[in-house]
Amino acid sequence: MTYTETLDYLYSKLPMFSKMGAQAIKKDLTNTQQLCDGLGNPHRRFKSIHVAGTNGKGSVSHMLAAVLQSAGYKTGLYTSPHLRDFRERIRINGEMITEEAVIRFVESQRTSIEQIEPSFFEVTVAMAFNHFAEQQVDIAVIETGLGGRLDSTNIILPELSVITNIGFDHMNILGDTLPKIAFEKAGIIKPGTPVVLSEKQEITDYVFINKAKECGSTIIFASDEWQIEDIGPQAEPGLELREIEVSTIGNQFQASGSFKIELDLTGYYQLKNVKAVLSSVKVLREKGYVISEESILNALKQVKTLTGLQGRWQTLSKEGPLVICDTGHNEDGIKEVIKNIEATSFEQLHIVIGMVKDKDVSKVLSLLPTNAIYYFCQPMIERAKPAADLASEASSFNLKGHVYASVALALEEAKRNAAKGDLIFIGGSTFVVAEIVPTSI
Repeated sequence: MTYTETLDYLYSKLPMFSKMGAQAIKKDLTNTQQLCDGLGNPHRRFKSIHVAGTNGKGSVSHMLAAVLQSAGYKTGLYTSPHLRDFRERIRINGEMITEEAVIRFVESQRTSIEQIEPSFFEVTVAMAFNHFAEQQVDIAVIETGLGGRLDSTNIILPELSVITNIGFDHMNILGDTLPKIAFEKAGIIKPGTPVVLSEKQEITDYVFINKAKECGSTIIFASDEWQIEDIGPQAEPGLELREIEVSTIGNQFQASGSFKIELDLTGYYQLKNVKAVLSSVKVLREKGYVISEESILNALKQVKTLTGLQGRWQTLSKEGPLVICDTGHNEDGIKEVIKNIEATSFEQLHIVIGMVKDKDVSKVLSLLPTNAIYYFCQPMIERAKPAADLASEASSFNLKGHVYASVALALEEAKRNAAKGDLIFIGGSTFVVAEIVPTSI
């Protein structure tokens, strides 16, 4: 098969969450383990870090990978979903898996795939593990796809588990309360393996504390170890680097106890995520990993360049109007997006928005500003919520605009209407952002 034929086979043959939603989820690890058994259990041949959470897990995964790569470790990175290219999911030192490697894996495993009948995600997890083992990575950062306890990635025995925030998302799968969702995320905590939590949340802390105690695992709340102050420009359009000052609580990091970091991930929410990264680095150092302060500072200044991360408060154009996108798509994610919008200088706000139909979008819509001009659209996936339906629901929250047949047409119209000093924000769904980000950065 050609590369295109290989992807067509995967997309058509296997259940995909992006197309089907919850129906594509297989709530156990059997298929992944069977696939990996047939491959000689590649996940046991490299060290790993496991990252879960409702929001922030992708950013944390990419930052950790950048730090390890800068420290000289051959670093694998598995994330999902991809935005433009399937191969974004599987990288080593920032380089995507080759088309030839994808073809070779699928052809060699086609019999197993058709016998086991795994999901699309289960196959990509096995592909990633196999690739990392074949390429002899020193360590791989593995992001969960959804949840944790029953996520296909949860067959690994990592050096460290990292859990970012807990919020309402995928409640039809993970549970309808924050403690229930936390229970699923806590499933990545392994016996004797330290776990870093990026922040304290009173309603869910006990879930993680009890699970860590049950596993005999050290638990670290990063928010107890670091204080961060934003000292860079507050409202610069298209901000390229956010400068922050980090102070240690209890002198956790270095003798001076205070240092400056420049982040190329400029969203305010990254200030929470960087705490989890710094606490994770501290744990890795205690385990014997050699990671200098210079490596950390250099990595965090160029995460996008080192790892290819896109879609996190990403500036697409600064030449009036300012165009920014973000993949935040649930209640907590949109709250952070709103903070970023409010901190940005502009005259009129234009929002290009699309969402998926299997989620309750009312909480997200209730948070959006009523003084914006809306361009309702739908991404090119089966799960997309029809733009007209989204516009109808949005009207009950006094959000006004027009309906467009595609993301591209909505953005084109927003650019036509926007003045030089305006802001165009694109989001609502990862799949909307996927259609407008560049193929590479």
